[in-house]
Amino acid sequence: VQLVESGGGSVQAGGSLRLSCAASGYTSTTYYMAWLRKAPGKEREGVAALYIFDGGTYYAHSVRGRCTTSQHNPKNTLYLQMNSLKPADTAVYYCAARVWSATVRPLWANEYNYWGQGTQVTVSS
Repeated sequence: VQLVESGGGSVQAGGSLRLSCAASGYTSTTYYMAWLRKAPGKEREGVAALYIFDGGTYYAHSVRGRCTTSQHNPKNTLYLQMNSLKPADTAVYYCAARVWSATVRPLWANEYNYWGQGTQVTVSS
């Protein structure tokens, strides 16, 4: 599975961004797709995840109510709509895919097999 993110950039606090992740390869074996982020000096953090088969979503507490993840038919593109952005949201955002099996921890970075190259999101105050 190959994943390519786009849509990052710089915005002021309160602004919005939409990230996209184009998936290719053996996508039929994908169970979950997710967005995770890595800020300087911090551990990787799961932001949002989506269960491919029924579209069920999971969100980190820090972004719940401000971010929405969705997939575009034929389910090869994943989006992350981020609103009311805060400086604390500044990070490199990665798209990731979990293949072959389900998980009870869809926001854990270690649960994902494939990763994109990441896209920088910078939020200024």
